[in-house]
Amino acid sequence: MAFELPELPYSKDALAPTMSAETLEFHHGKHHKAYVDNTNKMVADIPELAGAKLTDVIKYAKEKGNKGLFNNSSQVWNHSFFWQCLSPEKQAPSGKLAELITEGFGSTEALIEKLKAESVGHFASGWGWLVLEDGALKVTSLHDGDSPVAHGITPLLTLDVWEHAYYIDYRNARPAFADAVLNNLVNWEFVAQNLDGEGASRADQG
Repeated sequence: MAFELPELPYSKDALAPTMSAETLEFHHGKHHKAYVDNTNKMVADIPELAGAKLTDVIKYAKEKGNKGLFNNSSQVWNHSFFWQCLSPEKQAPSGKLAELITEGFGSTEALIEKLKAESVGHFASGWGWLVLEDGALKVTSLHDGDSPVAHGITPLLTLDVWEHAYYIDYRNARPAFADAVLNNLVNWEFVAQNLDGEGASRADQG
């Protein structure tokens, strides 16, 4: 069964003005779709991946050193996870997540500033990540299409800092994009859900 472009969990104009409908039309409808199409073409030529889950394709490509398949399949997963990290309605962390944020960073504002700094300071294309490591929160980033799935990392939240994520709305101003998204669009309920260690499965398919 071929991998599919997942539907957005909200309408294309639901994240405006922080993220415009035009951005989602290009980012989701063209960039994300291209990764899905490319992955399907490559997987079709690898018999042992017939019926494999997306996460298994990513791990296989990493193990075999198949950079084309790895980058495209990882980007399918990364984007599928990213869309779920966003919410049209402004939220705030609560419960266990809020406790872990206070323990690790002092406040939600401090966490946002750290994730923003990591994402803005990441050279060239990549992703900023909030992950769970040994029961504590950690901020990190990964290059290009690399994904936590390939490293056994527990993903909680991500920010896409490829230029196609923000150029339409913010031109080259990555800091303004990161600040706006992290302060207004984070789906903290989804982030809290991922504390169960099942985040990888929430963007999986196949």
